[in-house]
Amino acid sequence: MGIIENIIENKERPDHFMNIQLSDHFTYKKLLRFTFPSIAMMIFTSIYGVVDGFFVSNYVGKTPFAAVNFIMPFLMILGAFGFMFGTGGSALISLTMGEGKLPRANRLFSMLVCVSASLGVMVAVLGVILIRPVASLLGAEGELLENCVLYGRIILAAIPAFMLQQEFQSFFITAERPQLGLYTTVAAGVANMVLDALFIAVFRWGVAGAAIATAISQCIGGVIPVLYFLRPNTSLLRLTRPVLDPRALLKTCTNGSSELMSNISMSLVGMLYNMQLMKHAGENGVAAYGVLMYVCLIFIAAFIGYTIGTAPVIGFHYGAGNHSELKSLLGKSLVIIGLFSVGMLFLGEVLARPLSLLFVGYDAGLLALTLRGFSIFSFSFLFSGIAIYGSGFFTALNNGLISAVISFLRTMVFQVAAILILPVFWGIDGIWVSIVAAEALAAAVTALFLAGNRKRYHY
Repeated sequence: MGIIENIIENKERPDHFMNIQLSDHFTYKKLLRFTFPSIAMMIFTSIYGVVDGFFVSNYVGKTPFAAVNFIMPFLMILGAFGFMFGTGGSALISLTMGEGKLPRANRLFSMLVCVSASLGVMVAVLGVILIRPVASLLGAEGELLENCVLYGRIILAAIPAFMLQQEFQSFFITAERPQLGLYTTVAAGVANMVLDALFIAVFRWGVAGAAIATAISQCIGGVIPVLYFLRPNTSLLRLTRPVLDPRALLKTCTNGSSELMSNISMSLVGMLYNMQLMKHAGENGVAAYGVLMYVCLIFIAAFIGYTIGTAPVIGFHYGAGNHSELKSLLGKSLVIIGLFSVGMLFLGEVLARPLSLLFVGYDAGLLALTLRGFSIFSFSFLFSGIAIYGSGFFTALNNGLISAVISFLRTMVFQVAAILILPVFWGIDGIWVSIVAAEALAAAVTALFLAGNRKRYHY
């Protein structure tokens, strides 16, 4: 409770993160220091999702584990609007602050929080109605279908809070308080882990216990930031009386459309992967893909966290017309992303067996399938960071069109084409290769967009 009380009661003190301001010149060291909280926040969020999978797989069974992974893409589609408001709104707010208009920035911030919370309620109601027919349409039946519906309906109760949680991950950084976003995520994550162990391993509530634990943690992650920004605080942002600004709302949605598109597309592609895996390998294929996705979430989280962390800085310097700093930020970021990529490939290959054993060591056939997938899938980490960062970079420049095109090509075009074509030639291996091929193509397209817009944005 100490962390939560400090956040609510505004007892935070400046630390080494808070010596850094958006207007600063960023060296490699300062860039990594400033983005570390957002990277850690995203990785930690992914890790506590992995804990969900660990408890369900080892204490409830293979079919419930497959059900959680089967319905998760649909749930992520519904929660993706939080990313749109967070990234798109953060870009607009940081640009407004760079122009020296802090009161307007606070009005925009307050409006976006209210709009996203209201939208979350509507999305939750719609999701409860659609979840059974959607799961059935995707191929779930019998026990798998019932577990999908049970897990999904409990999670949907917390969708408004989940959308706010995703949104505030960006807003905390824009407010120059990235460490508070990390503290909130840690509080939510620890709650989820403890409740998973209690509800699943001790109370034996099965897949419902996993869903309740996750829903409670999402409420913690969504409500604490609201309480913080409602009170007097020392950050750059504060919740005030919201004023509807249709033009700014449209700009936010346009700016964040790439992140919305990316999340929806990834979820749709995830559904397609599950359908192909059910066809080629049955529930074992879906379970193996679930393990790979848990690990992928942790690795990709570093790229997403870095991108979220740098976006307000890029937006600020673009708004202030600091072209030399913008060029410096891009160059340094590409170097950092490149080093991350090589390191992740190495870790993916080294950790494949211990991570697979952790989740599916109880089933020899499933373990072998998962290890084979790992050995191919890990090469996607070499390319994925470039497209993720490139899309976020153009969002920060308030160019939602290019950002959306990169995200759309990466997921809906390249991955869909690959997952439909490559398994015809290589079977189950084609499914794993398709991820690598799609990420490589997306990286190439991103490089072309970055090169083609240098003169326009002076970076």
